[in-house]
Amino acid sequence: MTTIGRGAATHLERVEAPGSMITKAAARALAVLRISTGFVFLWAFFDKTFGWGYATPAERAWIEGGSPTKGFLSTVAVGPFESFFHGIAGDAWADWLFMLGLLGIGVAVMLGVGLRISAVAGSLMMALMWVAEWPLLQGSNNPVVDYHVIYALVLVVSAVLLAGDTWGLGRRWARTRAVQRFAWLR
Repeated sequence: MTTIGRGAATHLERVEAPGSMITKAAARALAVLRISTGFVFLWAFFDKTFGWGYATPAERAWIEGGSPTKGFLSTVAVGPFESFFHGIAGDAWADWLFMLGLLGIGVAVMLGVGLRISAVAGSLMMALMWVAEWPLLQGSNNPVVDYHVIYALVLVVSAVLLAGDTWGLGRRWARTRAVQRFAWLR
């Protein structure tokens, strides 16, 4: 860790990351963004699993036999992939894949490990949800850059800037044999 000038304020301290230098304050802000985004994925997982009554009522909870994908995908009413999404709505494989994705991405992002995999998986999930909603034809406030795109960008930026190294297990994760051998696990 280096500081800017002699006696520089703590918030101007710089932390070294492979190939980059960012301020300590920026690293902390990015960590808050990473943790918050991970919580979005985890919350969706738990709400759909237990039906906490936010997006999913108790009677449609996954543990009560509800389908995490049916409600959303069966109501897709626009875009070139409408029939595809209707066809997979409520399928067990789609439910499991979606829920494991929410859980895995949420846990990994909150812990700051496997951020590259999470960025790819989460961006793919967000892209599929964007395509399902097809905002280009829905008269949305912004038909191109909506919250799906923003979440995907946050995941990518978190991975690229090693956001898991601050307030996460990223550095410890990077020292494991598996990550040392397969850098894409970082």
